[in-house]
Amino acid sequence: MSRMRIVEVDAGDPASFDPWHRAYAAAELAIGPDVASPWQLEEVRAMMLHQGSRAWTAGWSGLVDGRVVCSGWLRTPLLDNTDRAELMVHTVPDARRRGHATAMLEHLEAVARERGRSTLGAEASWPYAVGAEGDGEPGPAFAYARGYDLALGDVKRLLRLPVGEELLDGLAAAAAPHHVGYVLRSWVGPVPDDLLVGWARLVASLAIEAPTGELSVEAESADPAVVREDEALLAKQGRTKYNTVAVAPDGDVVAYTDVVTTVHEPGRAYQWGTLVRRDARGHRLGIAVKVANLRLLQAQARDITLLTTYNAEVNRQMIEVNERLGFTPVARLGEFQKRL
Repeated sequence: MSRMRIVEVDAGDPASFDPWHRAYAAAELAIGPDVASPWQLEEVRAMMLHQGSRAWTAGWSGLVDGRVVCSGWLRTPLLDNTDRAELMVHTVPDARRRGHATAMLEHLEAVARERGRSTLGAEASWPYAVGAEGDGEPGPAFAYARGYDLALGDVKRLLRLPVGEELLDGLAAAAAPHHVGYVLRSWVGPVPDDLLVGWARLVASLAIEAPTGELSVEAESADPAVVREDEALLAKQGRTKYNTVAVAPDGDVVAYTDVVTTVHEPGRAYQWGTLVRRDARGHRLGIAVKVANLRLLQAQARDITLLTTYNAEVNRQMIEVNERLGFTPVARLGEFQKRL
């Protein structure tokens, strides 16, 4: 067999981009049912074609005899965390254990060094029953062997929709006496102008306010203009966002949650962030915004029957909230890190 040749992907050329994405998706889906949640073709294409000020991204295909057997992807933030690079390597199932992933990883690490990055992040998924370390699974084993440490362990959970109104009413009623004076606001799509600055500030802090384990990360950019850039990209990706915030008596946004649907996966939705500002905790705002947002989603997107979320395994408070809503664990996601 010929040696693998690595070429950069052109997101604007389907002949280059589509086989690259097929290799990525095939490797993700081979892990098992409900384990991975790969981004869909047009979502990734839009992201790589319409790069904004937040980050630079690029992809590479590993070709053997003209066939894409390995895919690589690299993202380097531009506004924050400028010491970091996030990367992915995927090999199609029938071409594994031939050194392709190692060659691609070496290429990605070299590009990261060229871009001045000293900390690398990568992820791997495996079935929930395997355990927190992913012992014996291909993704974690590959990461460990190449000098990556498991910095944070997450659990993937699924919720079948709709959630009964009786349960939602009960959870909301139990929380309401604890957040008197706070106002819940829900909407679909872009953030209203009067909430934009507070939203941007709170969402930017998620990276450091949520459990980080051993990850070396800093808060993300809180520039409202970047929020608008992200919203424009969502539209290009065919995604719709459902949002709820809690507004404190002084007008500050102190809690938020958002869920995303996509035209490319009918019937599915994905929980993105949920955060209560540190000084507003203890008022049961986490459960309040999640219940309100579920009501919004179920009223506005009745075709959605499955909601996916990820939580750090150590985030007991959020896991408790999700379990009360009915989420059940199905898989694990490891966030790995390596210092160059």
